[in-house]
Amino acid sequence: MIRSLTLAAIVALTPAAVSAQAVSPTTYVTKAGASDLYEKTSSQLVLATSKNTKLRDFAQMMIRDHTKSTADVKAAAAKAGVTVPPPKLDAMGARDVAALRAAKGTARDSLYVTQQKAAHQRALTLHQGYAANGTSAPLKMVAGQIAPVVQTHLGELQAM
Repeated sequence: MIRSLTLAAIVALTPAAVSAQAVSPTTYVTKAGASDLYEKTSSQLVLATSKNTKLRDFAQMMIRDHTKSTADVKAAAAKAGVTVPPPKLDAMGARDVAALRAAKGTARDSLYVTQQKAAHQRALTLHQGYAANGTSAPLKMVAGQIAPVVQTHLGELQAM
């Protein structure tokens, strides 16, 4: 059974809290891939239906930026000799995409923003934690480059 985390609980997962639990390079690559896949999939759903111009612009930015971060992580993993499994949604991502598919109209738009805030906080924690405590130099470097982009996305979401 999947337990839902509240946004407050997710925000409590600061990089310092996560950094105590160093993840392997393979785990980092897998989690980053799942995160990016969720971002792209959920954003494509919203682009297909939303009439909100600001939200559509944000969704397009998500597709562009998370396509780039996927490519950057894959390239760093190749340098590190880490096998990159094909990205797949994790349980939370699959559940969130299903909820978005079920929602309609402005309810979908609102749910998307709520999900994006939580997903970006988790992604920020992942990338900052790996940048600080990862064991693969190429992946640490790319995690450090991705974290500020994710932080920018969070700022955009807070302004919505």
